[in-house]
Amino acid sequence: MHVEALDHVNIITADLETSCAYYAHLLGLERRDGPPPLTAQTAQWMHDQTGRAIFHLNSLDCPRAYNREVESGPTGSIHHIALRCQGYDAMIARLDGRGADYAVNLVDAIGLRQIFTEDPNGVLLELNFFGG
Repeated sequence: MHVEALDHVNIITADLETSCAYYAHLLGLERRDGPPPLTAQTAQWMHDQTGRAIFHLNSLDCPRAYNREVESGPTGSIHHIALRCQGYDAMIARLDGRGADYAVNLVDAIGLRQIFTEDPNGVLLELNFFGG
């Protein structure tokens, strides 16, 4: 057995519409309904350009195979989710266009530019841009 890749991140949200719009606009992800028994009102999956569901966005009342208490706000033991991205300048423009708060970090030793920003649920995103 070995891990091939991170499959997806599941975010429970009190505002499914706002969360979907955020990930669609900021990251260019495509919104699709989750599979049955999930419904369009309780679950939306945000897909990348290759069709992979990167984020599963679920409403508070969405049925779950493993149910546990969910609290809004900062994400407990998980500090952030890191995504490898392309298009640094376009991302800065999108964030500025939204009036979003973000921080930039440069790691010159490995040619990495990072942008840190929070989604509407308080989930911290680390957007990594390698090279250039």
